Amino acid sequence: MARDPGRVLIFDTTLRDGEQSPGASLNLEEKLAIAQQLARLGVDIIEAGFPFASPGDFNAVQRIAETVGTADGPVICGLARAAAGDIKACADAVAPAANRRIHTFIATSDIHLEHKLRKSRAEVLAITAEMVAYARSLVDDVEFSCEDAGRSDPAFMYQVIEAAIKAGATTVNIPDTVGYATPAEFGELIAGINAHVPNIDQAVISVHGHNDLGLAVANFLEAVKNGARQLECTINGIGERAGNASLEELVMALHVRRSYYNPFLGRPVDSSEPLTGVRTEEITKTSRLVSNLTGMAVQPNKAIVGANAFAHESGIHQDGVLKNRLTYEIIDARTVGLADNRISLGKLSGRSAFRARLEELGYQLEREDLDDAFARFKELADRKREISDRDLEAIVSEQVQQADEARFSLKSVQVSCGTGLQPTATITLTTADGAELTEAAIGTGPVDAVCQALNRLAQVPNELVEFSVKSVTEGIDAMGEVTIRLRADGVLYSGHAADTDIVVAAAQAFVNALNRLIAGGRSQPLHPQKGPLPVVGDLPLAGRPRV
Repeated sequence: MARDPGRVLIFDTTLRDGEQSPGASLNLEEKLAIAQQLARLGVDIIEAGFPFASPGDFNAVQRIAETVGTADGPVICGLARAAAGDIKACADAVAPAANRRIHTFIATSDIHLEHKLRKSRAEVLAITAEMVAYARSLVDDVEFSCEDAGRSDPAFMYQVIEAAIKAGATTVNIPDTVGYATPAEFGELIAGINAHVPNIDQAVISVHGHNDLGLAVANFLEAVKNGARQLECTINGIGERAGNASLEELVMALHVRRSYYNPFLGRPVDSSEPLTGVRTEEITKTSRLVSNLTGMAVQPNKAIVGANAFAHESGIHQDGVLKNRLTYEIIDARTVGLADNRISLGKLSGRSAFRARLEELGYQLEREDLDDAFARFKELADRKREISDRDLEAIVSEQVQQADEARFSLKSVQVSCGTGLQPTATITLTTADGAELTEAAIGTGPVDAVCQALNRLAQVPNELVEFSVKSVTEGIDAMGEVTIRLRADGVLYSGHAADTDIVVAAAQAFVNALNRLIAGGRSQPLHPQKGPLPVVGDLPLAGRPRV
């Protein structure tokens, strides 16, 4: 059995693997807002990014380490390939955190060795030992991953894991990189590691997995039964392709079925001690924050956090729930923080009350951003009789989405449309240097006209691949949230905005997406698995490498 931390550790990779979802890139303020909420949620480790990818990624990890990496806060982790430059950049980025970790990896499957690394098994063993030892010389907490573990030869992987632990790895991660495993197979893989790696008692076994076959959560729960004590997951299950194992589903499965999993952790069946350190009442708030900032809507039937997760349409179900909620509900909605909160803020409310409520919702804005958000709130209070927490979330998520380096800002939108009329939009943008640009365009509808005018102004080639609208709350005066995704050179860029006027929201969302496209076109971050291969095995010169 692997070294047991006494419970199941939750390793959140929303800011690293989750951000690799197409179109889900986040700016610095958004990453900080999510990291702060993850700390409130009580995750054990935050994988804040891949520092070597770009200067922006390095700075984001460093700022998170400074802001969230307090002595009583989560471990702040950065990803690094098994290469000295990656590892040194990672160490420098996480250095401000009180508790810091370097997570380094190299592939162990023959298909990756032959076609990607072009290295022999002996070379991979040597690189593992050298690079883990180097990482351990920089930090005390080192995690090592066998990329594509699910398709690796177990006997060879046992040797790599043994070498990594001997070199100083304190956690060994077993990723199902392509989401291929079934629960029984994945459980056997973890059991085999426990049985055949001689020094496995010196490290925590972790698992990472993608949801390509819809089995990631099931695989992880089976891994827990066989000795895994760290689960690498994301909020709302976001991530590359079909996403990662969902944090909220894993945590609540371990919470609701505690009596089933207790014996696998050496506890009495009826033990009431939590299996994770997550504060479940923060789950819904965290889910909404991530959804708002990434522009990735949560499907209504999503377990735990979907809009229908606690809704009952069937008459039989409704009757049963009215008599006793336990008839059809296995989770009290309040356990995950679900409540229809109505706030008492209104037109006469001051900045202090507004700021206090935002902090309760997980947002901590700097003075200028707070002033802008408060102005939006006052404007909304003039138009809406009741303002909910969801309205505030929509306002502030749009505020933190504004990048400091934004090329354009929306000044005005005017549209004319109706029966027998040609939909026409007139748009005025302000550029970063203060100039104003105005353009008019005709479209098939008001939103199309807005997009046509914006494209003429920006003159940045792109393809609109998604336009979605949803209501924030109920009622005729509800704010409408608009998400727009643009494709340029095969890369997706998303923009998100909310307003009681959906045409205005569409224009702002389009401008946000354009700004991200322009910024992304200047420097596309390196992907840890798909970028050019690093030079491996050579220790760096003194000082931080350029990133």
